[in-house]
Formats: sequence, structure tokens, C-alpha cells
Amino acid sequence: MDYLTKIFKRMKSIKEIYRIGYGPSSSHTMGPRNAAEDFLARNKQYDKFEVILYGSLAATGKGHLTGVAIEKVFSDKTMDLLWEPETFLDRHPNAMQFKSFDKNDEIVEDWIAYSVGGGAVIDDTNTSEESPDLYRLTTMDKILDWCDNNGKQLWEYVELCEGPEIWDYLDTVWKTMKRAIKKGASNEGELPGGLHLARKSHLYQLKAKTYSGAMRKRAMLYSFALAVSEENAGGGKIVTAPTCGACGVLPAILYYLKVFYGYKKHDILKALATAGLIGNLVKKNASISGAEVGCQGEVGTACAMASGAATQLHGGSIYQVEYSAEMGLEHHLGLTCDPVLGLVQIPCIERNVFAAARALNHNTYAMLSDGRHRISFDQVTDTMMRTGLDLSNTYKETSTGGLASLKGLVYGRRLRLKK
Repeated sequence: MDYLTKIFKRMKSIKEIYRIGYGPSSSHTMGPRNAAEDFLARNKQYDKFEVILYGSLAATGKGHLTGVAIEKVFSDKTMDLLWEPETFLDRHPNAMQFKSFDKNDEIVEDWIAYSVGGGAVIDDTNTSEESPDLYRLTTMDKILDWCDNNGKQLWEYVELCEGPEIWDYLDTVWKTMKRAIKKGASNEGELPGGLHLARKSHLYQLKAKTYSGAMRKRAMLYSFALAVSEENAGGGKIVTAPTCGACGVLPAILYYLKVFYGYKKHDILKALATAGLIGNLVKKNASISGAEVGCQGEVGTACAMASGAATQLHGGSIYQVEYSAEMGLEHHLGLTCDPVLGLVQIPCIERNVFAAARALNHNTYAMLSDGRHRISFDQVTDTMMRTGLDLSNTYKETSTGGLASLKGLVYGRRLRLKK
């Protein structure tokens, strides 16, 4: 990503943060499929294609079902799929190249695209992600100043920029999140892939009902986060918040607050708007792509979104919301993206659970304060980006370092790959 030039651009709709689709990965499944569909639409009269996956897409694409997603798009065509995990293009580590051929095997179109996180796709001309720029103010500090000077809340700035139609979209987002929780909590069995990992959400809910008080509430929060993350890992329908790999954090917090505190839908939709703004600021000024900055950009951003949303729902000021979101990102700085076997399962699912728990802690801490603190949200966002750029590629969704490099025992048993 061209970090130095992107800071001068306005922000797009929060709809880019909340994309509704199927897991397990927004950058490795949703994005490549979107790119493949765009390319095929322009070249549908041709029958022969070649697709090359580079860098992180190639390194963990099989575990993320990248190839499956692309092959579905070209199911009626002849398509060669090539994997180049050692080749990283300069623009972004999630690069892919599409070629179409005529009857004489001459190249008709040669297109390089990049999956930049959250299902979004760009190319070298920046024409692929065509949604309009909506937000004139693109830093938290400037938005806070505007809200303070005009007596507004953060969600009101979202409504001003997006228009009243954003509420219908957020209503659909909320319904999809709730369905993912309910479906994930009822599903049992083994998740697909080579880890033979069992779904846990249903069992956690059963156990939660045997407890009372704080233990019951915390166990239910865990089960909500597990439900969405397990649905995503199984290829179910979820909402990126801001990505598939981090999709369990925000829904878990919002549903938890609805169940135990009785918050109404209109308040939850406002919290979704504010959370979307927080995620949008990170995406615009840094990155939400694990392949670019590690898991700090995915789960860290999700935790910031959930922390800010929870604080707003608890009646926090705009400065307490900012503080809570800042902590969500700050305390995930340096978090690596190291999925075992390239699957969005270990450590991804548990990270969603504990990021949700952290969000509650950030909310409490911020509410006890007056909102004043030393490190701003904008500063920690910039720090996160620079930390991500400093990280070795082995820790950025390539499954070559960290936990992904383990060759021995995981949960007391050896890893077994399904043939």
C-alpha cells in the first residue's frame, strides 16, 4: 500500500468496513472472489484464463480457500491457477494477476489487483474500489473538534456524511450479526481444514447457564464471540468488522450489551455507526490488512471498534469513546498474524474472544476517567501502521513464522492434514 499518498485522501463509506459475505477471510476469500468476478465480467466472451497469486495470498491461500473462491467464479471456463508465495509485489502483499486469452492464445487483458482487507480490492490505477469519498474530516482529532464545536456525537457525524439511508444498511448489518451468533451457537461438529478443531460456542453457552453473576455473563460473551468466529471459519455468512478474521469481536460485544443491559436497536445502530467510523479511520490512515500490518490491524482494530461502541452505549462522552478505542488499538500493538496451517482458526478464533473481553475492560477504564489521556487515537493508529511496516513478512499472514511455524504438538496432538 502506498502509505504516504493514501493519507491525503478522504474516507469512503463505512459500508466498506461492514461488508456482508461468506468467510473464512475477507482478504483471502472475499477480495479475490470479487476481483475474479470483476475480471470475468470484462472478459466473459473468452474461454481461457490464468490467475497468479502472489505473496501472502499464495502462502496461506489454500487454508483460506482462496483457490476455491476463484475456481467457483471460473467454473465454466478453462483456468490455470498458479501460486507464487515467495514473490511479493511492491504495492501490497495480497497481489493477484489475471490474464485472459483469445482463441490464438494471445493475451487480451493482463490485470494486477490487490486485496487490501475487508473484502476491498484496488489496482494500480485505484479504479477498482469505486465507492465515493464521503468524509471530509479524516482524523479522530478533527472529528472530535467538529463534534465539540457543534454539540454533536460521533454517530451524528457519520449520519451527516453518509445520509439517513445509512441506518437501513446498519439495520441489515445488525440482523446479519445476530443471525451469525444464533447459527454459530447452535452448530456443532468439526471445523473444516487440517486442524480437526471442534466448535465450542454451543458447549460454552450450555456451561454458562450453570453459572450466575459475573461468571455467567463472561461465559456468554465468550460464546457469542466463538459463535461468529466459528461461523466464519466454517465459511458461513458474517459481517466484516473490519475483516472476516476479526468478525467476532464487535457482534459479541453488542449482543452481550443487548442481552444483559437491554439496549434498544436504535442505540445499537448508533454504536455500530461510531464503531464503523473508528474502523474507517484505521483503514484510511493505517491498514486493516493482516498481510500488510499483522493481526494488530485486524483484531486490534476490531477491539478498538468494540471498545468505542461499548463506551458510547454506556453514555460515555466523545472523549471517553476515543480513549476506549485508543486502548483497543494500543494494547494490540505488534500482534502478529500467524495462522496455523493458514486457517482462520488457531489463534484467530480465541483472539476474537479475548479481544471482546478486553473491550469491556477498556470501556470500564475509560468510563472511570474523564477522557483525558496522553496518547491519542490518531497517534496510536500511526504507530500501528509503522509497527506493521517494520514487521517481518514471516509474521504477516504468510504462515511461516510465530505459531504457524510450529511443527510439533498443538493441544496435545500432532497436526494432521486432511488429504
